[in-house]
Amino acid sequence: MKVLLDLNIVMDVLLNRQPWAADSSAVWNAHQSGEFDGYLAATEITNLHYIVRKLAGESTARSAINVCLNGFAIVPVDQPILLAAEALAGKDFEDDVCIACAVAVSAVWIVTRDASGFTQSAVPAISPADLLKQLRS
Repeated sequence: MKVLLDLNIVMDVLLNRQPWAADSSAVWNAHQSGEFDGYLAATEITNLHYIVRKLAGESTARSAINVCLNGFAIVPVDQPILLAAEALAGKDFEDDVCIACAVAVSAVWIVTRDASGFTQSAVPAISPADLLKQLRS
């Protein structure tokens, strides 16, 4: 089963953001144990570097990138993905890119803490807690 993770889930784990880190870490661990195939949009990697560098420095940002590149499948963000995202015309282009990436890899879900940007998504958005319930049922 393919699942695309939104950047907020990745950052919860890598930056130990409370109170969300526990559920996001459980999702990350489920991916690592093979319960699902985890995907990240390529743009999430550049955004991750930018944000983590500002918050924790270059060394921590590079480490975060390496963890993601070695732990997840990366969905390329190219012209067809960007055109598909633009056609969605959602309120947040970054979310639309995630949707287009999820569609491109035939993901079952997008896991996010902020489902408001995914209300029109062809791929359902669910919370980390809801994904964990799905995996346990």
